Amino acid sequence: MKRMITTVISGVVLVALIAIGGVSAQQAKNTGSIQVKSEDEAGFAGMAKVSLDSAVSAALKAVPGKVLKAELENENGYLVYGIEIAKADHQIADVKIDAGNGKILKIDTDRNDNEGHEGEDSDNGHEEVGER
Repeated sequence: MKRMITTVISGVVLVALIAIGGVSAQQAKNTGSIQVKSEDEAGFAGMAKVSLDSAVSAALKAVPGKVLKAELENENGYLVYGIEIAKADHQIADVKIDAGNGKILKIDTDRNDNEGHEGEDSDNGHEEVGER
């Protein structure tokens, strides 16, 4: 009986881990609704179905603060608005909004130090360069 309970618990844990892994893999994709076929950034504005103002409004609803930068970007082959917001706690949030439907795809929060350099948990693809 004890062995059966252990087996059932192990099975439940395994199913939970598989489910969590599936959600993480799904979140990692963060695909948008408009595929970018060309690297020509000049054509991005004509491809977007959501206005910049709508994207900024959606981002500010999710992350209150002051908008530092908003631009159309190619994110993993999809057209998104990248909106940087300075939050009240001095952290910078990078909000990705689908340029096709206005949905929030991802929110990354970067830690800022006193010198204005992005911190370790930044996900901007750039390495931090120390002072020499």
